[in-house]
Amino acid sequence: MDTPSRSLATEAVHAGREDLAALGLHAAPLDLSTTYPSRDSRGEAARIDEFAATGARPEGPPVYARLDNPTVARFEDALARLEGTESAVAFASGMAALSAVLLVRASAGLRHVVAVRPLYGCSDHLLGSGLLGTEVTWTDPAGIASAIRPDTGLVMVETPANPTLAEVDLRAVAHSCGSVPILADNTFATPVLQRPAESGVRLVLHSATKYLGGHGDVLGGVVACDEEMARGLRQIRFATGGVLHPLAGYLLLRGLATLPVRVRAQSASAAELARRLSEDPRVSRVHYPRIGGAMVAFEVVGDPHGVIGGVDLITPAVSLGSVDTLIQHPASISHRIVEEADRRSGGISERLLRMSVGLEDVEDLWADLDRALSAKAAPARQPERAVR
Repeated sequence: MDTPSRSLATEAVHAGREDLAALGLHAAPLDLSTTYPSRDSRGEAARIDEFAATGARPEGPPVYARLDNPTVARFEDALARLEGTESAVAFASGMAALSAVLLVRASAGLRHVVAVRPLYGCSDHLLGSGLLGTEVTWTDPAGIASAIRPDTGLVMVETPANPTLAEVDLRAVAHSCGSVPILADNTFATPVLQRPAESGVRLVLHSATKYLGGHGDVLGGVVACDEEMARGLRQIRFATGGVLHPLAGYLLLRGLATLPVRVRAQSASAAELARRLSEDPRVSRVHYPRIGGAMVAFEVVGDPHGVIGGVDLITPAVSLGSVDTLIQHPASISHRIVEEADRRSGGISERLLRMSVGLEDVEDLWADLDRALSAKAAPARQPERAVR
């Protein structure tokens, strides 16, 4: 749908909802149907043939929920608008979305992936394990061009990266890749802080469970991309069954409406906490990205497990992007499945903690962190002032 140029905050509220007033509705409807009646079986056959051949969304009502769902489609349309892409395809989880991308490229005989560490631990494991028949070459951003082969189907980066918040220059990566498509995991930044497609990225991945949903109550994944790639992803989704449930699509569409407000407020608190942590002698190093955001990673002088056990207001739990603040020890949880040597090479030390800052008052969060850092802290030493 053509719309005038609007700010991201306005798009977040209205994208995927423009037709509601004409339908006599204010809130988006939730369609829980798994199947859709039709007395025209010849017409249905033609529509299924068209989908099988092209992967394009069926015209008219859906045939079956694995092909399309109106509620999920609203979320997809809205996310594509926020990311500045032609299309988006939603899945049951972020890992289902990544798996679909790998399968699309493998189906074209392009099984080789060039990837930059660190990535989310399960993404790292999926690539390195070869479970989907892929072969991966790990490199730093400067080595991407020399790592590309004739059978390379994808270059994968995450920026800011999980959990160290290392940043990658996406324009430079795009220049290095030539015609090989880039998959950029934009979960931490969200389209509020960056839109990778504007830097030449063809596929933008989100664990929608995180900031897009924003409340810790919905699981989902989505890839924003051009329509050609989206058609292949829809075919994979239909064949493998990794569909997003309509209720999840409803919650994710609702979550997008407050995404800019949440991310900006959370980022302001995160920046302040990063500043205080960088000046604290109980902390040896703070990682905070230049782009900003609501994620802070820091390495403690004392026992990181003592900090995890010492928080009260902050929730010690895996995941991120919720309205409440979460903290976890990546080497024990989110990146445990990655080999220890690979964790170290990716900058994931045993003393690293990752914190997702929520919407609580920053003074209350600091008071909780201060108590936790003192609970079982080792003798202090001067910190390396390395906020980034």
